[in-house]
Amino acid sequence: MKSLFKLLGLVLVLGLAYLLLWPVPIHPVAWTAPKAPGYQGPHAVNTQLSQLTMLDLHGEEGPEHIAIGPDGKLYTTVASGKILRMAQDGSAQETFASTGGRVLGFDFDAQGQLVAADAVKGLLSISQDGRIRVLTDNVDGDPIRYADAVVVAKNGKMYFSDASTRFAPAQWGGTFEASILDILEQSATGRILEYDPASGMTRILAQGLSFANGVALSQDESNLFVNETGKYRVWKLAVSAQKLQLGDGPPPAGAQVLFDNLPGYPDNLMRGRDGKIWLGFAKPRNPTIDGFADKPWLRSLTLRLPRALWPIPKAYGHVMAFSEDGKVLADMQDPSGAYPESTGVTETADRLYIQSLHAKGLGWRKP
Repeated sequence: MKSLFKLLGLVLVLGLAYLLLWPVPIHPVAWTAPKAPGYQGPHAVNTQLSQLTMLDLHGEEGPEHIAIGPDGKLYTTVASGKILRMAQDGSAQETFASTGGRVLGFDFDAQGQLVAADAVKGLLSISQDGRIRVLTDNVDGDPIRYADAVVVAKNGKMYFSDASTRFAPAQWGGTFEASILDILEQSATGRILEYDPASGMTRILAQGLSFANGVALSQDESNLFVNETGKYRVWKLAVSAQKLQLGDGPPPAGAQVLFDNLPGYPDNLMRGRDGKIWLGFAKPRNPTIDGFADKPWLRSLTLRLPRALWPIPKAYGHVMAFSEDGKVLADMQDPSGAYPESTGVTETADRLYIQSLHAKGLGWRKP
């Protein structure tokens, strides 16, 4: 019996040592998470995002970003690394290009070339015949590790997010896994970059973001709207800014927090019709994660647990539209989460296409 107790004691000591001391890839930073507002006011619970009509992607999944090209066709990126092209009703589907990485966001330039933010490859240009070239993969010699979203201005300049300079998807098991590590760590190394094709130069517009994500230009293109996923907020930044240092203190000149303490993790931003900007929430807030904000050691301990025990938020469909002055214009939800990770919305005259990180088809509904 004594031997059994000794063995159990040894197992207990080893287990505790593992939970407390085993190396993990993150170095968590303490922060103060605001109390979650819940689904109320302009975000009151509804089911307007339920029962989407689905377009078959023929075995592909994860239509993370969707846009209508200059040829009138619908383009979407999928988890396999392909960019699909099809008619707006989903017919005549074909592979437009395959980057060998994972394109998370894209736009089109004045010449009709697709400009892609590839989380593995950097900022790419893809011609209409599918030829791929790298526009930029570093800034001042520092690699762009997690290109996420991009928007092209009328003057040709390209604004894009580098979600994390700590966790590159190529090294940490993919985009979703790298995003979890970055948001758990909260070291806020995300940044917004500008690439000028005229000069070939890449510069830092803003830095200090906890997972820099979706980007959209104001109508006059003097400001950039940016989702900061890890801190549940949306920034409005002057495109003329130089290396703005963002954080939790008073915003510097040229920066404004447009939305703070949102009810979920904001992901993509897309300009809609009639001046709207659409925002998608990949996940709802999780009280366990918020409760760990000022307890870095608990976040380290979490990564020592089996993944099934990680406090990953449940699936919950949610998108919203807002005006440039910060008024919520529309809010649509699906509490069932049947269409997972509703990362954004692409609006046309007769359809709202719902972007998703993991859906096995492309969902849409009427406006």
